[in-house]
Amino acid sequence: MSPPKQVSGKQWMREHLQDEYVRRAQKEGYRARAIYKLQEIDERDRLIKPGMVVVDLGAAPGSWCEYVVPRVGENGRVFALDILPMNPVPGVEFIQGDFTEQAVLDQLLQALGGRQVDLVLSDMAPNISGIGVSDQARAMHLVELAMDLAEQVLRPGGSMLVKVFQGQGFPEFQKSLQRRFKSVRTRKPKASRARSREIYLLAQGFLGSQ
Repeated sequence: MSPPKQVSGKQWMREHLQDEYVRRAQKEGYRARAIYKLQEIDERDRLIKPGMVVVDLGAAPGSWCEYVVPRVGENGRVFALDILPMNPVPGVEFIQGDFTEQAVLDQLLQALGGRQVDLVLSDMAPNISGIGVSDQARAMHLVELAMDLAEQVLRPGGSMLVKVFQGQGFPEFQKSLQRRFKSVRTRKPKASRARSREIYLLAQGFLGSQ
């Protein structure tokens, strides 16, 4: 996670270390504060259930995986992908690479072994350059790629939870999800910093590939 350009590095680090969710994650032994975003959404929407097959995009450092594994239980499966390396999480099959590359996608499909996926998670964000228009365009490109992958692996009726940054392209992406899922709702968990433009779209009831 990189400090936003509009906040100095020292200020960001000071705020980061004082953040209640950072302290809580450290105390409870989790890899990142992001776990509490997923936890809040799951507790509200009952998203993750035992036996599910889950794909986590942009998974590193792995806090969402840490939350998902015990929720899906021993009969569930969790597959994680990231360009960055990730220390192993017990119960997670990790693939390092760019999921938009065919070779990496093939690895995922092979690992799935014909299983359809119940839930696709994406907490991805681009590296911030400080150029607003460019950063927003790159962020929207990431979520569109995540949706493309979800269309390939989700079972009919499956769900997707994706982080999106509000701005140019957001309304169009939201409408695109609405065409593909029975319901699409917005979520802004308490652990999401107030000044952040990030918001989560929870899409449920996948209608099938179009």
